[in-house]
Amino acid sequence: MKRTGILIACMLFGFTLTFAQGKAGISVSETTHDFGTVYEEDGNATHEFIITNTGDAPLEITRATATCGCTTPDWTKTPIEPGKTGTVKVSYMTKNRIGPISKSVSIYSNAQEAPLVVHIRGQVASKSATNTQQSRPVDVQLKQNPVSIEPAKK
Repeated sequence: MKRTGILIACMLFGFTLTFAQGKAGISVSETTHDFGTVYEEDGNATHEFIITNTGDAPLEITRATATCGCTTPDWTKTPIEPGKTGTVKVSYMTKNRIGPISKSVSIYSNAQEAPLVVHIRGQVASKSATNTQQSRPVDVQLKQNPVSIEPAKK
């Protein structure tokens, strides 16, 4: 009987410790950042997302993955204490990538099962192409070739 009582007391104590431990929470300052127009010649487009621990246990960002190799995430590697902030810095390589930007980064942590996803968007342009287009007037002339219509032969 003593053993059963001790066993039950140990189990209750174990459950109490499990539920007494806090859980980390995660929130982000913004889920999407729009770069607007960035120029290829200016180098990589970079933005820092501010991550806040909204829980009552340390938040650990375990990894961050981008949708392609042209986007590189870097994040706070040390645990983020409750109420404190860290960052996820996202860099997009603009070289030879003229056109629209639409990428996402998945942030994995001990706060939730599913990753937190942030997005970047914008437009990459070339300064040299823009200057060339502005300084050269466009002259378009339409030429029409004469058309002759003959009756069909029987």
